[in-house]
Amino acid sequence: MTDPVTAMVGHRPGKIIAVHVNYPSRAAQRGRTPTHGSYFLKASSSLAADGDPLVRPAGTELLGYEGEIALVIGTACRAVSPADAWAHVGWVTAANDVGLHDLRYADRGANVRSKSADGYTPLGPRLLDAAGLDPAALRVRTWINGELVQSDVTADLLFPFAELVADLSRTMILEIGDVILTGTPAGASVAVPGDVVEVEVDSLAPGDDASSGRLRSPVVDGPELTGPGAPPRVDAQLRADTWGRPLVDNQPVPPDEVVAGLGSVAVATISVQLRRRGLDSVAIEGVRSTQPGARFAGRARTLRYLPLREDLVKERTAGFTAQKQAIDTVGRGEVLVMEARGERGSGTIGDILALRAQVRGAAAIVTDGGVRDVAAVAALDIPVFSGPPHPAVLGRRHLPWDFDVAIGCGGATVLPGDIVVGDDDGVVVVPAALAADVLADVREQELQEEFITEQVKAGESVDGLYPLAGNWVEHYHAWRAKRTDELPW
Repeated sequence: MTDPVTAMVGHRPGKIIAVHVNYPSRAAQRGRTPTHGSYFLKASSSLAADGDPLVRPAGTELLGYEGEIALVIGTACRAVSPADAWAHVGWVTAANDVGLHDLRYADRGANVRSKSADGYTPLGPRLLDAAGLDPAALRVRTWINGELVQSDVTADLLFPFAELVADLSRTMILEIGDVILTGTPAGASVAVPGDVVEVEVDSLAPGDDASSGRLRSPVVDGPELTGPGAPPRVDAQLRADTWGRPLVDNQPVPPDEVVAGLGSVAVATISVQLRRRGLDSVAIEGVRSTQPGARFAGRARTLRYLPLREDLVKERTAGFTAQKQAIDTVGRGEVLVMEARGERGSGTIGDILALRAQVRGAAAIVTDGGVRDVAAVAALDIPVFSGPPHPAVLGRRHLPWDFDVAIGCGGATVLPGDIVVGDDDGVVVVPAALAADVLADVREQELQEEFITEQVKAGESVDGLYPLAGNWVEHYHAWRAKRTDELPW
């Protein structure tokens, strides 16, 4: 399919220029806020259209997606002022700045091979007339398999669109059809074959329902990269960066299926297996769910509150605080864990910020402090495990201080990347390095307990049966062998 820019201007754009970081949420996630825009080039042959596949070569694993707003130059300009720059933007549309991060090391910063492969800049499906849009009232959203994973607005960009155009035009002519990719918000992550990535840009201006429509890109397997040149290469830090997961002290990143598996088993059983490994201080004490029956598992993101100090209130509770940064960068399937020192005399999370975490795709929120707006929080889809409710806002007992650091929540040490699991029995922390082994033993323990339960229902005594001992061990293995074909793992 012909990309919409080529169809509109009659030829392939001469330049595709991409901004490294432009959304505060992305800057917070990366831990750095640039003072000036920085850029890289993508090949014009990387353009693709709605419906075109994104190819992940065999033997690679980190195909990253980044939903973005694309500007298409409508009239050429050189050395234009910020005040006049928007008039030279002809159209706006949705874009996906795709990259194969397995090759990122080979052209670090330039991104030539990782970002410029054929098909790695989908655009469309519709071009919106820029003259009818407010550049500060646009929204970009990204979905993976129908699940919203990125959503942000242009009201508080680090570098407004007109500034980008003016900056770039200081040193080069921007020609008709040139494309500027304006940066991605937090939530960019990895897509795998079988996924479908969708990106949409729409207007939030009153009375304006303009939309690019959803730019749809199915992810497919491709042939292996052969011949000369840098081979694909990944490490734990690159995996963490690309997936959008923090890496602390080189912790491993357990596979998604291990995390999901832990979410399907009882916290009480996990606690037994952790204790057998000598871990007695992994339960987060004193927290209960606002939604009885809720359960979750996910990788930990952390937020730390310090005790109130009056001279620091204005500095630490105004603007884009550590609390808001943590919530605005929590990723799909992650658990935001808050250290409030067990102080319940103030709310540490309320309905609006909990909703934001839900929209971001977080698996749960855990805090050893209070929760406010408790009825509204309980009505959300995201599980929230906390101390008792309290109506006071932040700044009465707490100062949000930093995030993605080691914390102590409810008496348990939590590192970013640990696996946090919760159900009606409470919340436990599973060290990332132990997650796979714990899951295997938990599944075995649950099978044993299922066998024991059957025997007790049949009238057997628990003596020698619970825990299994003597002849009951042999009976169990015979029973288990008959169940092999039924087991889902």
